[in-house]
This record gives sequence, structure tokens and C-alpha cells, in this order.
Amino acid sequence: MSIKIKKAIISLSDKSEIKLVLNTLKKYKIDILSSGGTSKEIKKLGYECKDISEYTNTEEILGGRVKTLHPKLYAGILNKRENKNHKKELKKNNYDEIDLVIVNFYPFEETLKSSKDHNKLIENIDIGGPTLVRAAAKNYKYTTVITSPGQYKEFIFDLEKNKGSTSLELRKKLSQEAFNLTAYYDSIISEYLNIKNNNYFPQRKTIHGNLIEVLRYGENPHQQSAIYSKKDSLDISILSGKKLSFNNYNDIYAALNISQTLPKNIGTVIIKHANPCGVSVNKNKIKSYKEALACDPISAFGGIVSCNFKISKKIAIELNKIFLEVIVGIGFEKNAMKILKKKKNLRLIDASKLRKQNSTYITSNFDSLLIQTTDNKDFKKDNFKVVSRIKPTKKIFDNLLFAFNICRNVKSNAIVLTKESSTIGIGSGQPSRLDSCKIAINKMKKFQKIKKDDIILGASDAFFPFTDGIETLVQNGVSAIIQPSGSIRDKEIIRFADKLGIILVFSNTRHFKH
Repeated sequence: MSIKIKKAIISLSDKSEIKLVLNTLKKYKIDILSSGGTSKEIKKLGYECKDISEYTNTEEILGGRVKTLHPKLYAGILNKRENKNHKKELKKNNYDEIDLVIVNFYPFEETLKSSKDHNKLIENIDIGGPTLVRAAAKNYKYTTVITSPGQYKEFIFDLEKNKGSTSLELRKKLSQEAFNLTAYYDSIISEYLNIKNNNYFPQRKTIHGNLIEVLRYGENPHQQSAIYSKKDSLDISILSGKKLSFNNYNDIYAALNISQTLPKNIGTVIIKHANPCGVSVNKNKIKSYKEALACDPISAFGGIVSCNFKISKKIAIELNKIFLEVIVGIGFEKNAMKILKKKKNLRLIDASKLRKQNSTYITSNFDSLLIQTTDNKDFKKDNFKVVSRIKPTKKIFDNLLFAFNICRNVKSNAIVLTKESSTIGIGSGQPSRLDSCKIAINKMKKFQKIKKDDIILGASDAFFPFTDGIETLVQNGVSAIIQPSGSIRDKEIIRFADKLGIILVFSNTRHFKH
């Protein structure tokens, strides 16, 4: 069912490209109602329009807070064209039908990016705009609603095709997009107010996002997937290579979660299936990559490397020696790009704009949402206590914190073995902590040349409930262990550590990752 457009309301915050629409409205002799800055802009561009206040015979009040909230407008938008009673009421009140609403909202989201002024943000919460849009979207059978300059061309094409009318198909589509927008707009305001009041888990939770890309498929070819962002774009940039998959994104973010906790401009992380298979914070960038790779060079094949620094030509040459799916860097030198771009499918990702955030982590199953805050806070020394008789040197203590930091990013049960601020064995995702110990030890023995005087450190994401795990580690060269406290056998574990003559450090926090 086509509906002839005779009268339109235009009220815009973003006035870009409006001239495109105005040309078409003039062609089909469509009357325009407008207000404030939009009215001035329309007249400035040489087109006619009537001020809404003149049309409703009601002045704008409260400094512009109330200007479009009037029954003459909403009756015009919401009436059912074939309903006889509606027609009588419009005629009785001398109200006209309004067939087109072109509205976008006060820039609350943009203001939130640039200002922390609460009063300014409150004034950028639009009331009239979303109300007009919701009314028009509800009555899509008769009324056309446009909420973005990105819809102008589609609207003009449909209007031209139907000689001044719009199709029901277009109106349905625009209505859906309008309700998506109003929900999105309100959710940003809701989230801002919740965060401001430290209410991370309100009674009703709305999650918003902008579609970045529909991906080829999900974890497997029979699954559909897409990536969304709370912003208009991602904070990482794809510089080269084929499109990223669901699994690529999952692995990239797993890598960046670790990289973001490392010292600035230092460290290499290698990820496979969302688990680290090698991490090093050697200040020498070449050695950092080589040591991370040496932890498990077989698992690194086809993995993702995240360099917490700008990738140079020398690093690029090393990276080019094995097959990798993705390389992430804090920027790339031109010579490095030339080398790496030779592999056309290799994805190069610039993460220089990414900033550490304390946000929330969400998983969904069976129409339910599990939400938690992220586990990425910086470790502080007062969160740890040396409980063994033998005390660690500052160097050993710092290396234990490094091991524990990597451990919290490994799927539970997690065991991480390190030497000189590099991982040398990682055991992950086992139902038994003892099995994770054995996997980490086997990895170490397979890929490392361990000397008698090497200091090997071990980290566990949760406490050892029995002495067998610690005993297994010590028998294989581990001389210092860091683990959370909280077991009913903590005292027994401490006595056992002292008996073995090793360093034992307790953390006040556990770090499971499922």
C-alpha cells in the first residue's frame, strides 16, 4: 500500500545532506514543518517551511525543552487514514495528516565522548525527537519515518519510484530501524546513569551495539555470527589481509587482554584457541618474540601474535618465518608492512588506539545473560603475602607476579611455568589441577633446555587443595610457587613448601577463567 506524502516534519541535530531530501520534497510539493535551528537551515538553503510553533499556535517554552510535544503533531502522525472516527476528530480539531517524519536526536553519545559535565549531558537527552520517531514508527502503515542521513537515498529512490508516495515495504523497514535506534539511544543513557551510580547490575539490563560486520560464519561454518561495538567502529584497525573470522576476533581479544596488562611498549603474546601458548616481557623485542615462540613453537603454528610495541623490519623478518593467522602490533613501520604484506592472507592489526578499560564480560545461553566485571586490574603487592620461610628476592617476586598475571588469562585449571619473565610451560583447561601441572611440565621438557641453576617459577590460578600438585612441580625443578589462598589445607601446604625448601607466595584473589 503506497501512501502519498503531503506534509512532513523535519527536526534535525545532524543536518548534513538534508538538501538532497529538500530537493525531492519540493519536487512533489510536500509541505514542511520545522523548528529552531533546522527551520533556519532549511530557509537558509532556499526552501520554504512553516515553524512548528506557528503551526500549533504554541510557542516553544522552557528554553526549547518543549517545542514538538503537541497533540496537533501527534494526531497528524498517529491517525489511521481509513478510520472514520479518526478522520472526524482531525477535522473537528482542524488537524492535518502528517505523512513523513525526518528526525535525528540530540547528540548524547557524541557529547558523552567529549564531556564529563553531567548537566551538559542531561541537556543532551532528547525527549521530543524520540517521541516523534516512536509515534511515526508505530504508525508505519501510514507514516514514513527517517532517522539518519544514511536513509535519505533509499527514501528518495522509493519516493521517485512511487511518484510522491512511499511503499509499505520501505515504511516497515524504516519503522524497524527507528525502534532499534530509540532502544539504542535510551540504552546509552541508561548505561551512563547506571555507571555514574555504580549500579553495574540494574533490575533491567539493556545492551547496545553498532553492527561492525556480519562475519562469514561463527566458530563453525554452520553457525552465523557478527561483531558489534558500543562505538561506531572498533578500536583496532585491519591494515592488511583477508577478513577476520569469529575465531580470529576471539583470539585477538584474548591476546590483547594479556598485552594490556604488560609494561608499556614491552612484551609478546602468542595465542592459539584463546589460550596463551607463549608470553615474554624481555625488553629486547627480538628476544621477547623468540622466547614467547620457544615456549610452544608447535602450538604457535597458525596462531596469533600480539606485540605490545611497534613492529619493526627486524621483527617482521622473524614473524615471517612461520605461518601465522594474525599479527597485532602497536603500529607497523613501513618496511615491516612491505615484508608482511607479501603474505596476502596474513591479517595485520593495528592496536595503537586501544585503551585499557574496566568493562563487563557477557556470555549468553538459553535466553539468559551471565555478566561480570573483567579480571584485568593491576596487581598490587599488598594483595600478596610471602608465607614460606624462604623469602623471594625482588627479581623473583616480580617474576612470580608475571607468571600469575599470565595464569589468570589461561583457561582453568591453569598452571604456568616461567623463567626470566618468559613462559616455558603452560597447562590449561583441565578438570584436574594435577593434570595441568603435568601438561605444563611436559611442554617445558619438550621445548626447553633447562640447566641445573635455572630458577623455574610456577603459578596456579587457584589454590592447590592437596600437596601432590606442588610436589610434582618441585620434582621437576620449580623452586618458587604463587597461588591463591583459601584452602582448608593452606597451613599444610605451607608446611610442605617449607619441608621442600621452596618459596611460596599466597594471593588474596583467585583467578579462574572458564
